[in-house]
Amino acid sequence: MIAGAQLKVPQGVADRIGQLGDEIARLAEKQQELAELAMVKAPQHSRFEILQGYLGVAIVAFLITLVATPLARRVAIQLGIIDRPSERKVHRVPIAYLGGVAVFLGIIGGVIYSYLAVPIEGLIDWHSTAYVMKETGSPYLVPPSIVLGITVIMVVGLIDDMVGIMPRVKLGGQLFAAAALAYDDIGVKVAQGVLAPTLGELLHNRELLWVFDLPIGGISLELDLIYWTGTAIIAIFVLGGCNAANLIDGLDGLLTGVTAIAVMGLLVIALSLALLDDGPRDAQRVVLGLAVVGACLGFLPHNFNPASIFLGDCGSLMLGFCTIVLILMLGDSGQAIGRTYLVIAGLIIYAIPIIDTVLAIFRRKLAGKKMSEPDSDHLHHMLKRAMGVKGAVLTLYGIGVGFAVLGIALSLGRARWIYALSMLFASYIAVYSIKIARRKHLEEQAALRAAGALPSGGPTPPLKAAEPTEPSRVTGTTP
Repeated sequence: MIAGAQLKVPQGVADRIGQLGDEIARLAEKQQELAELAMVKAPQHSRFEILQGYLGVAIVAFLITLVATPLARRVAIQLGIIDRPSERKVHRVPIAYLGGVAVFLGIIGGVIYSYLAVPIEGLIDWHSTAYVMKETGSPYLVPPSIVLGITVIMVVGLIDDMVGIMPRVKLGGQLFAAAALAYDDIGVKVAQGVLAPTLGELLHNRELLWVFDLPIGGISLELDLIYWTGTAIIAIFVLGGCNAANLIDGLDGLLTGVTAIAVMGLLVIALSLALLDDGPRDAQRVVLGLAVVGACLGFLPHNFNPASIFLGDCGSLMLGFCTIVLILMLGDSGQAIGRTYLVIAGLIIYAIPIIDTVLAIFRRKLAGKKMSEPDSDHLHHMLKRAMGVKGAVLTLYGIGVGFAVLGIALSLGRARWIYALSMLFASYIAVYSIKIARRKHLEEQAALRAAGALPSGGPTPPLKAAEPTEPSRVTGTTP
């Protein structure tokens, strides 16, 4: 009886509890209505809307490059910085270099435009992001380390175009640019993604940070395996990207167009990350990508066949550097471990220079030649012999679009299918290229036997490539 009396609730209290329950239900309904109303009124962002906000960067880069290119051509001719005709070259009149300087001005102009958009409202419609600078409230801008790297690569290449420098000096400039990226932690997270499958929890527990106490002066030395592995990866990427771009710069408009297509593919991924508010690199990727695309499109009318100006080493090395920086930045996110699969997607998008470089290494090793020796069996050379200059360039543009689609698809999922298709695509190109190079070698050997220079019926001598009879640069005849 006592227990039953304790459980009895007065009628007034029960009524009050019921009223509170009804009020809570009404408040919950009101909260749901307000949430739905807020969702309706909130701006629905898309990749295209984000692109529109930053489009001024591309326009500025385009206009600067378009106007600066004829000026660079005039200066190059006055200073004698030209590619002169010879027996090994097709073009019949001197063609100016220094096109890379005009492209550099366009890229830097686009980046500076983004800097000016911070104090001047309306130049850029920044996308909604939680990663903003405390001082200005705007997203993080392209860091000075990238601008420094672009400038160093361009200057070193320009000196080589003007007076010529030792290859190790060019490599030193590229390594300096890579060090600038590593100093600013651009691309370092790629190492975490590479090491994660094998080292697992050690990454999260920071057990890969080793501290050594030196016997002199009690100084402590820290060795971070992740950071230094990332630095090594950055150096490999920069060296590979710069020189791969330089190798395919052999036909009018080829590198400029291939770079523009590849960077457009990288931009699609960058806009997708910005849509997800992935991290502080979002705006940096979009600004740099649009600056490169705008500059390439501004230079292409002057550089397409028949070209009136060449990129030169200052332009080809710089475009390779810019593209590889964008690929590395795809691996940087707001997460603890970078998105390594996006870096792989970026490499697939940039597959044409990579495949051509790998084939060049294999081909020259097979021929017993030094890596610095030129030949005329690059992808564009083989296509040029079959289709002409314009046909070869347009074909490689189409292949570049195909790889860009594969890379974008990988960033959106279906990884196994994309890996399989990319491997199939690249394998067909590689096997066909090797087959053509081998056939050319056999035809040369047969011609030598017919001329009596080689004994007939004997074993075929080791594959030794003949001296290139075609120029490394194929161009039209219009000055």
